[in-house]
Amino acid sequence: FKPYVHVFGYVFVPRWVYAARTPEVLLGKMRNAEDYRRWERLVAGRRVQLRYVVAAAVITSLCLALIIRLPGERAVTAGLSRFSSEAEFRKWITSTGWMSSYLPRFTVMSSEALLLEAGFRASAERFSTTNVQVAGIDEPDSVKTDGVNIYFSPSEQVFHIWWWIPGLRGFWDWPDYPVEISKTHIIRAYPPSDLAVRSKIDKRGDLLLVENILVVISYDGITGFDISNPDSPAELWNIELRDQLVAVRLHEGRIYAVLQSHVSQETQFPLTPLGPGGSELAVSVTDIYRPPELIPFDTVFTAIVIDPADGRLVRSVSFVGQSGSSVVYMSRSALYITYTYWPSPVGILHDFIKRSCADILPPEDMLRIDKLVAYDLSEETKLQELATILEPYTDEISRRAENYFAGRMRELELTGIVKIALDGFEISAHGRVPGAPLNQFSLDEHQGYLRIATTIEPNLWILPSLPSANDVYVLDSDLKIVGSVQNLGLTERIYSVRFACDKGYVVTFRETDPFHVLDLSDPRNPRLAGELRIPGYSSYLHPITENLILGVGRENWNVKISLFDVSDPSGPA
Repeated sequence: FKPYVHVFGYVFVPRWVYAARTPEVLLGKMRNAEDYRRWERLVAGRRVQLRYVVAAAVITSLCLALIIRLPGERAVTAGLSRFSSEAEFRKWITSTGWMSSYLPRFTVMSSEALLLEAGFRASAERFSTTNVQVAGIDEPDSVKTDGVNIYFSPSEQVFHIWWWIPGLRGFWDWPDYPVEISKTHIIRAYPPSDLAVRSKIDKRGDLLLVENILVVISYDGITGFDISNPDSPAELWNIELRDQLVAVRLHEGRIYAVLQSHVSQETQFPLTPLGPGGSELAVSVTDIYRPPELIPFDTVFTAIVIDPADGRLVRSVSFVGQSGSSVVYMSRSALYITYTYWPSPVGILHDFIKRSCADILPPEDMLRIDKLVAYDLSEETKLQELATILEPYTDEISRRAENYFAGRMRELELTGIVKIALDGFEISAHGRVPGAPLNQFSLDEHQGYLRIATTIEPNLWILPSLPSANDVYVLDSDLKIVGSVQNLGLTERIYSVRFACDKGYVVTFRETDPFHVLDLSDPRNPRLAGELRIPGYSSYLHPITENLILGVGRENWNVKISLFDVSDPSGPA
């Protein structure tokens, strides 16, 4: 974080603010590491005390989501408005330019490694299907089957592969993959005596199977193949991906996908996340939704619906957010997309000064600050002027800062949630919660309520003295918080989550594995029912039955498998 924020002995402002007041280093010129080192040499003689370092970074980089509302213009959708013009879009992205990106969050495993998904359910089928988070909503996988054939697309992450199937037999060594690993293989699997490769497709990627159509999802495109004759698959359609694919789901014969397009002040419209062809998509600036409050954003998310029969684009909707930590969850009625962000620091500085520093600042300086916050200026300009006004009072302000921010830790990192109703595919609700979710298992919809588990980690920023905390929030159909359980596993962070009906299971970890059982039967009064502490941690939870939860994780660098008995929620064993 140091390239973005620097703290010095007598005033707490971003390093570019102080650089602007140094003759040799002008504002806006410090663009790389060499400029930073040059600045460091210029101020090498300045004495920095630890308490100033902590306070300064707290004030500058930990920011309150004090809503800064811009004038409303038009009718809104679930509290979100569309941009009216490119000029408005650029004004918004300039106003929030103080932080267009952020540090990557801690994650336990990649989303690909966590696709062991599904609740407990019995099946009368002779063959298994992909283990998914929500029954009836399919997810891409490297293997699919229809009970007769196996459709297999090798992973790029394997190191050694032994395939004892005629036509696949061999030993392949990373990274010298043969050409075959770039193909998708159609294998006759039933009857077992006829096991053999029937045909190959010259594409690889995650797969979806929709009746007689095999969909191959690669990094640069989505392709549909007619497999009614498995011995001779034929390409039906192809969609070129020009931007990053975040997630894909299959529900009731429709493919749902979420794309993200990086944006900046130089972005030209329309955005074209999909390439030319039958499913070409052009997103104009007036198609993009934004929240009512000013948030830092660097991404436009576009959710789309595709007809797998012909690759036709059925519906789409776009909105702004932050890249890097988006989580996508889909229920039978809605698609949920999250984005985590750090709100404006100007709001929290203003609130802190009014609440905690009114007795040390003269009335004229308080008035200057009030007027400054009200001006239509960028965040950077306001921060510069605030630094100048507060400089004479830094000693006392530094002593008061940490206590204030300790009480506001849940306002310093927020996750926005956009709900898209599958019926009509329009944004139906928008909300936010403190902290950040780990992955898709952190979200779950049950009887019209959304449950979401988040980790609050101020210590990942500049406050090592404040402990991390973990919360579970319950939101109604309008994404308003109606209940919460807070401070699960203080000083720890979430490693896995699973919701099952009116129960929730959360594993946090630092040195031991606290397994928390939550009673969510009353959405407005959720509570911690019980917990169990054992060594190691579980990074994946899977309901085996109503009373048995399987945990898969690690202990002392070895794989650990745990079976939790939750028949008595107050005393899991």
